[in-house]
Amino acid sequence: MTQNTNPNRRTFLKAAGAGGAFLLAGCVGNEGEPTDESTPEPAPQQAGLDPAQSVDTDRIAADPRDIPDPVDWDEPRHHEIEIATTEEIAEVEPGVTFQYMTFGGQVPGPMVRVREGDTINLTLTNESESAMPHNIDFHATYGPGGGADDTTIGPGESATIEFQAMYPGIHVYHCAVPNMDHHISAGMFGAILVEPEDGLPEVDHEFYFGQHELYTEGQAGEEGHHGFDFDSMRAEDPTYVCLNGEAYAFTGNGYGPMTVDKGDTVRVFFASGGPNLTSSVHPIGNVMSRYYRDGDLLSEPDRNIETAPVAPGTVAAWEMETPVPGPIKIVDHALSRVVRKGMMGVIEVEGELEPDIYNPDP
Repeated sequence: MTQNTNPNRRTFLKAAGAGGAFLLAGCVGNEGEPTDESTPEPAPQQAGLDPAQSVDTDRIAADPRDIPDPVDWDEPRHHEIEIATTEEIAEVEPGVTFQYMTFGGQVPGPMVRVREGDTINLTLTNESESAMPHNIDFHATYGPGGGADDTTIGPGESATIEFQAMYPGIHVYHCAVPNMDHHISAGMFGAILVEPEDGLPEVDHEFYFGQHELYTEGQAGEEGHHGFDFDSMRAEDPTYVCLNGEAYAFTGNGYGPMTVDKGDTVRVFFASGGPNLTSSVHPIGNVMSRYYRDGDLLSEPDRNIETAPVAPGTVAAWEMETPVPGPIKIVDHALSRVVRKGMMGVIEVEGELEPDIYNPDP
């Protein structure tokens, strides 16, 4: 998919305070279109910020729909999986570039999906164009560093490990070199789903999102190339809090929302890459009817959860029903991250009104 060049996206992002309030209507306000009076001044320009660089990829944000099919086998299998680490420049938002580090050229990295008892033969390759060493730590792995000790490789190198997925759940994987906070912030995290032997309940749609922070030398909305800022990372004060690597990627001002039909069931896998902030994840206009806390797929799920903490280094999952049409806004309820730093995506439910359940004009 090519980069969305709708100029309204830049207007929206540079007026994040008003735009955020409009998009959050029903949770923190009921404003209509932002007015000139409600639009804050753009972020001041910082001296010395380099111009935006040419991009290596038009889109860094992983497609939330790009998930392996559910497990449909009932005996252990052997999987050959190859993942490449990349370093590439892409846009956080229009006019703002950043040097990402990724698994598979996307943020979050590709989801791995297997069954309890399966064996994974994993080959990690660090592309020759990289400038840094990388590795991979699977939280679903018994072994030194979750495999990181034996997959630490320089540019142009590869390493292979094999492990058995012995405990079911939905788990994070991430780069774990000494500067792991930098590498994770820049995009190096993903999820591995180990389904229980009996599988998961069937749903109509599954989506895969990942929240993480970007610490940059610029301010949110400031055009130019944003270098990495280690001081703001030490202070845990990010410039952006992103969903799948970009600001507001899955809204009408980005690549568009995910769409489902009224009455469909939805499962969300939500990876909190961090490296530092705990997400207070919340679906505006819906509820997590079955919530798999901390990726626990064996215990009875929690019911009808409105907001839940997802610590960095954790993947949560939840299911939702969609009895009425309209947007379900996936946000971090630390709301300044939504209004000012980019942390929101939308699942749009399409269909006829159900006035017995929700009547917008009684």
